[in-house]
Amino acid sequence: MDLKAMFEAAVAESKTLAERPSNDILLQLYSLYKQATDGDAPADGPSNPFDFVGKAKHNAWADLRGKSADDSMQAYIDIVKKLKG
Repeated sequence: MDLKAMFEAAVAESKTLAERPSNDILLQLYSLYKQATDGDAPADGPSNPFDFVGKAKHNAWADLRGKSADDSMQAYIDIVKKLKG
């Protein structure tokens, strides 16, 4: 199975985990997914200063700037495998 297929399978598996991961893990999964599928985050984050969730998501994604799509996919797969046990 190629990396993209493994990534898509991991995305599907992440939605059926027995327990809900912590917010930190969810933020990691979100940012790795965005980096793998959309590339680097835009320079500007949410314009609403009270959008704390959006700002946290943007910052986590922006921290991955320059990370390749393949590396992001593999990191996502590794986290989901670890969560599955």
